Amino acid sequence: MNDYIAFLRGINVGKAKRISMEDLCALVERLGFEDVRAVLNSGNVVFRGKKAAEWMIADNLRESLELRHGFTSNTVILTSTDLDTIIRESPLDDVAEDPSKYLCGFVMDPAVLSLARQLASEDWGKERIAVTGRAVYLWCPGGVAKSKLVKALDKGSVGAITMRNWSTVLKVQTEVKAR
Repeated sequence: MNDYIAFLRGINVGKAKRISMEDLCALVERLGFEDVRAVLNSGNVVFRGKKAAEWMIADNLRESLELRHGFTSNTVILTSTDLDTIIRESPLDDVAEDPSKYLCGFVMDPAVLSLARQLASEDWGKERIAVTGRAVYLWCPGGVAKSKLVKALDKGSVGAITMRNWSTVLKVQTEVKAR
C-alpha cells in the first residue's frame, strides 16, 4: 500500500467550497482508498491505496467532489516520499522565522512553476521566493494576507498552485508518519 496526501485548494475558506472533513474523507473512501484521515479543516487528506498515477487520483477526486457536492477544487496529490522531499529541500529555512508566514505551494504539473521562477528573478523587498522541482516556497514576513508576492503568484498561476503554511505542511507529514 502507498501513502498519499491530497491538498485541495480553497476548501472551507470563506463561504464557498464548504465541506465537512467527514464528508471529504468518505468521498476519498468511495474512490477505493483506506485509512483516510483529514488534517485540520482545510482540505488536507492523508490516505492509503494501491499504486496509481497521482494525476489520476487527483482527477477522480475532483470529479467526485463536483458530482457529489457541486463544486470543484484544484487538487494536488503527493506521495509521502514526495512530501518528505519537499520538506527536506526547503530552501528558505534560514530566513523563515514564523511558520505561519512561510508558505509552500504544491503543483501537479511542475511546468506551472515557470511563473514562480520568473517571479524569483524580481525584487520583492523583504519577501522571498524559491523554487524546487515540485514546489514553490514563499516567505512573507509582513503576513500572507498583505503579501504582494502571494497575490502575483496566485494571479499568474490561475489557481494551479495550492499553498499551505509551513505549520500545516509539518502537521500533514506528522499525520502520515503516525500510521
